[in-house]
Amino acid sequence: MNLPININDLLTARTVEWERLEFKKGWNPENVLHTLCAFANDFHNLGGGYVIIGVAERNGRSVLPPEGIEPDKIDAIQKQILELGHRIIPYYHPIIAPCEVEGKTILVLWASGGQTRPYKAPISLSKKSKEYAYYIRKGSSTVRAQHQDEVELIGLAATVPFDDRINQRASVDDLDLGLIRSYLQQVGSDLFGESPNMEFIELCRRMNIIDGPGEFIRPRNVGLLFFNEHPDKFFSQAQIDVVHFPDGPGADSFTEKTFKGPVNKMLADALNHIKAQFIEERIQKFPDRAESERRFNYPYVAIEEALTNAVYHRSYEIREPVEVRILPDSITIGSFPGPDRSITDKDIQKYSLVSRRYRNRRIGDFLKELDMTEGKGTGFPKILRALKKNESPSPVFHTDEDRSYFVVELPIQPKFKKKAKLSAKAGAQSPTQSIPQVTPEVTPEVTPEVAPEVKRLLFVFRGDMDRQSLQKQLGLKAEKNFRLLYLRPAVKFGLIEMTIPDKPTSRLQKYRLTKKGADYLKKQGKK
Repeated sequence: MNLPININDLLTARTVEWERLEFKKGWNPENVLHTLCAFANDFHNLGGGYVIIGVAERNGRSVLPPEGIEPDKIDAIQKQILELGHRIIPYYHPIIAPCEVEGKTILVLWASGGQTRPYKAPISLSKKSKEYAYYIRKGSSTVRAQHQDEVELIGLAATVPFDDRINQRASVDDLDLGLIRSYLQQVGSDLFGESPNMEFIELCRRMNIIDGPGEFIRPRNVGLLFFNEHPDKFFSQAQIDVVHFPDGPGADSFTEKTFKGPVNKMLADALNHIKAQFIEERIQKFPDRAESERRFNYPYVAIEEALTNAVYHRSYEIREPVEVRILPDSITIGSFPGPDRSITDKDIQKYSLVSRRYRNRRIGDFLKELDMTEGKGTGFPKILRALKKNESPSPVFHTDEDRSYFVVELPIQPKFKKKAKLSAKAGAQSPTQSIPQVTPEVTPEVTPEVAPEVKRLLFVFRGDMDRQSLQKQLGLKAEKNFRLLYLRPAVKFGLIEMTIPDKPTSRLQKYRLTKKGADYLKKQGKK
């Protein structure tokens, strides 16, 4: 079977949500046409879906053993599917994979989200019908788009999620066959056994990680993120920084470890490091019962889910890493940008972070097939369950009005809480003060001598510089986030100053290092 996923996982929807699956007991070309059109439109950026022909369904679930398709009809159906692709405007073709399940032949159509949406299809295959319509998925059904949905769908034109776009700066040679085969073996795909006898280009097309005509084939971004040893060459700051502040953010020392590489390896290495270095367990025995009480300073499951979500939902166009801060009383996991604007502050307070639009539709698929994340909308409930079971405080979510960043704060389990040994000289604040809350006007009280954001800002200064130049040097796009986390703390603690202090909002305003800021840089240089 030429699919990068195990057929049993597909039939049981172990790694694919039900709204991305449609089962057909028999061959119905008109229904299949509309469903292919809907998956190509990928209205919710979920990554398209699968049509499985020859398998009946009951209440949205597959009925096994399958009905199957007559073997002598397989070739004719595949030719009809090819013809149907030309009936869709612009034309669109899925990947077709015949396979055997319990002695029956079925057809699996892998219809990934299209690059040139919106797509429309004839409402009927009758020769008399000339009317076309847009089709989308609503839950587990294919429906004709209504006016408002149609307007929104047209608005999605040319907004293919970043991870599914073609990368014009890379070539197919940048994809690593060893990494690809290792992935296929790990997920149990039949492509692993077939790959040694398959042309590399054909293998990449089957996995949908390349695109373009034969004379100008280019990898998709998701292919480079998972199947290149150094994706940070193409996506600056595609990394995870784990920063440890043993005595709090106001102390004189901290350690930082950076993890790079293919997304799945980078994530696994960072999680293993955190688990080995920072997760503690305490076992308390009781004289009146045989069972012991086991508690962790932080439940690993909660950290795993929060960090995976950050890697999944971050923007790889923004030159900022995912950052994990290990503080005396909490662990914070931050990424850029924040949740979609469709998620309100009230939703965040209720821990209901289910978006209508996914920033990366393919990264999620690969992580799910590797069992590194679960289905849509299950991440934060999983975090809450893990914290509750460990008797840990509820998480705290931080963002701003512009949704320019998102930080998940996991407080330490109360029985592990120690009095923070913060330096009086540094004047540091508590961990929950170090990150702005949902209220947009809160300024972070971070001691700039050790804050990574301010440290980065100081190092880019070359004489007097305006705000736009500083942002450009740091590769930051969100002005509000830059002012909040970089500029204001540096000014507040006297490391930089305005050239026109009497007119802070002047269009001619620039910034320069103070003597204190210059002395700090000299100190860092000596270190």
